[in-house]
Amino acid sequence: MKLNTTRFGELDVEESSFFEFVSPILGYDNERKFILIEHNENSKFKWLQSVQTPSLAFAVTVAGLFGIDYSFELPDVTQEELALETAEDILALNIVVIPHSNPRSSTINLLAPIIVNLKTKKASQVILVNSNFEVDYPLFEKEVAC
Repeated sequence: MKLNTTRFGELDVEESSFFEFVSPILGYDNERKFILIEHNENSKFKWLQSVQTPSLAFAVTVAGLFGIDYSFELPDVTQEELALETAEDILALNIVVIPHSNPRSSTINLLAPIIVNLKTKKASQVILVNSNFEVDYPLFEKEVAC
């Protein structure tokens, strides 16, 4: 299938690689199908590209790739919605905000991860309750001037 995107141009993708959101990304209620696109080889980032809206793509990453101690328990309702059976089925992604003017001040949303069942390709953004995680956790340590 040909997928037109604003950021990546026309892509040839398999429909089997689409993720179907059973609970949408906050603020994007009508966006239900996405695909993961590699940023570039060996990058810690990927792009979560909307299949429906060519201009909509989120920078995402896995928190652990940046040394962030990140573990949480998924609500039962999420486990049921996504038909999760084992921990190996789960891919937890976090949306990253990368300011164009200063990429070193990028932040990661730890409070509302995107959970993907790798077997069923179902996904959901989950707001973690009873958590001290932040929506805008600094991705990089601030540099200290000498």
